Amino acid sequence: MFKKIVFDYRDRQSRSAKTTSVIIDAQSIKNTDTAEHKGYDAGKKISGIKRHLAVDINGLPQAIHVTTVNVSDRDGASAMLALNSSHLSQVSTVLVDGGYTGSNFAADVHTNLKATVQVAKRNELHKFEVLPQRWIIKRSFSWLDKCRRLWKNCERHLNTSLQMIALAFISLLLKRY
Repeated sequence: MFKKIVFDYRDRQSRSAKTTSVIIDAQSIKNTDTAEHKGYDAGKKISGIKRHLAVDINGLPQAIHVTTVNVSDRDGASAMLALNSSHLSQVSTVLVDGGYTGSNFAADVHTNLKATVQVAKRNELHKFEVLPQRWIIKRSFSWLDKCRRLWKNCERHLNTSLQMIALAFISLLLKRY
């Protein structure tokens, strides 16, 4: 049902129902005491879950996957693409940040989607600049953070967290209609 709503929204904008380019990123979310599935990310010092999103140019999700936070960005994104490969069959370009570098991830994307990976790298001079097309997925994560139930993970199961993310995007789409 969710994918049908996104397809209808893309049709209203005179776009193809299926996208040819996706932007992938992950967001780590802290857990509350009620959550059962926990992982620990030593780099960010967070115990919680990780949301993996693949969005189109409008910032609307084409694929969603929720894992514990100890799963790496590359492994979670590869699993997300494998689970949604039939839905993402027309994708030819996958845009990612520097955390997804490596030949293994590019090989997984090529195996699952027959697509190429473009890595948007930061400038070596450590000065702030907006990376092209990367702000779209950051905007999608900020839409999720506006939902009271999603700013922390209080769900017992990962599938419930996944459904709450889908409901948040459905409510966003209904406001746009």
